Parts: sequence; C-alpha cells; structure tokens
Amino acid sequence: MQIFHATLMLMLAVSGGASFGQAVPAAAVPPAASAPLTTASSLLQPSLAVVQTTLNGLKTEKWKKGSVREEAEGNVASLLKDLQANLPGLLTAADAAPGELSKAIPLVKHLDAFYDVLLRVEEASRVVGPADQVGDLQQAMLKLNQARLALDDHLAADAAAQEKQVGDLQAALKTARAAAVPQVVAAAVPCKPVVPAKKKAAVKKPAAAAPATTTPGATTTKPSSAPAKPASGQPSGQKTP
Repeated sequence: MQIFHATLMLMLAVSGGASFGQAVPAAAVPPAASAPLTTASSLLQPSLAVVQTTLNGLKTEKWKKGSVREEAEGNVASLLKDLQANLPGLLTAADAAPGELSKAIPLVKHLDAFYDVLLRVEEASRVVGPADQVGDLQQAMLKLNQARLALDDHLAADAAAQEKQVGDLQAALKTARAAAVPQVVAAAVPCKPVVPAKKKAAVKKPAAAAPATTTPGATTTKPSSAPAKPASGQPSGQKTP
C-alpha cells in the first residue's frame, strides 16, 4: 500500500511539473515594445522649439540703441522666418529617408548657417542687451548645439553601419563566386633526378681515294690478268721462227 501511494505521488509530481513547464501560448505573450525610431526631427525639434520660444521672448526695445541692436533685430526676424519656412521641409525630407546622407546633408548645412546667425544675436546681446536675455540666448544655443552633435553622431553611426553592410555583401559575393568556380589543384609530381644524356660516338667516314694523276700524252694500259692464247695451228710452247 505504501508503495502504491509513493508511486501515485511521484506520478502527480511529474505531471504537475510537466504542466508547469509547458510553454505559454504566443497569443498570451504581449508583443515587445519596439524602440522608437531615431529621426532628425526627434533629435532637433526640442532644441528648435526652445530657440523659437527664446527668440519670440526677446525684448530688443530694452537693448541699447545703435547699429548693433538694429542688426540683431534683423537677424532675429530672419531666424524666426527660417524656423517657419525652411527648416520644416528639410526635417521632413530627412525623416522620410532615414540613413540616407544625401537627404541629411542639406539639413546639416542649413543648421550650421542657422547656428552662426544665432551666435551673432547672442554676441550682440552681450554688448547691448540685459543680462537675463543673454542667459536665455546662451541656454538656447547650448541646447541647439547639443542636438546638432547628436545628429552628427547619429549620421556617422548610420554611415558606418552601411559601410559594414556593403563590406559584408562584397565578401559574401566574393565567396559565392569562388565557390561557383571549382578550383583544380594539380597533383604533386615527385621530382626525378635529371640523367645526363649519353653522347653518341662519332662515326668516322672513310677518306675518299685521291684521283690518279696522269701525264698528258701518256696512255695507261691495264694489264690483262688472263694469259695470251696461242695462234691457231701452232703448238703451245713452240716459238715461231
């Protein structure tokens, strides 16, 4: 009986553990919150809003009169107009093509020019403006400069990522091309020692016989090898009287 109870408890424990370890259905898992996309507007709009509020709040009538004040008032009006007319279009173009430097570079150049004009207004305020307005302008410039640096870093990171992607694609393409063309490796042939060729013995040709020299007017007679035959009717060995 005790064995039966022990076996039953073990089965319950195993079944309970299995049910506890079952995967939760995918529908029950809430989707992970996606990270917000970093755009030019998300980096620049907060600081540009501060600049616009600061420029609208300037009271240049409290500045000392003169050419410095007049130039500053013209620059302030130009900056406010630029915030309404030019920068929104550049921001929209950069946001529509994230990661494309060709769309972000015009915005960066325009921001550089915008910052230079704002710097002239701040310098003029330090000459003829009250201290509180000088502080407001400096704070607005600081925020805008930080946003510009953040945009530069973001663009640099995008460019580096694109360069890495292009490099990886080029390496993969090179590997694929190398795999498509079979590499024929020649089998190693053992080196054989070079045996010097045997020289053939020169065959001496017999010297040609020198032609016989004859004296003009002399005739050469060839001795006959056969003995002269006796005349008919005459015994051999008998002399003719």
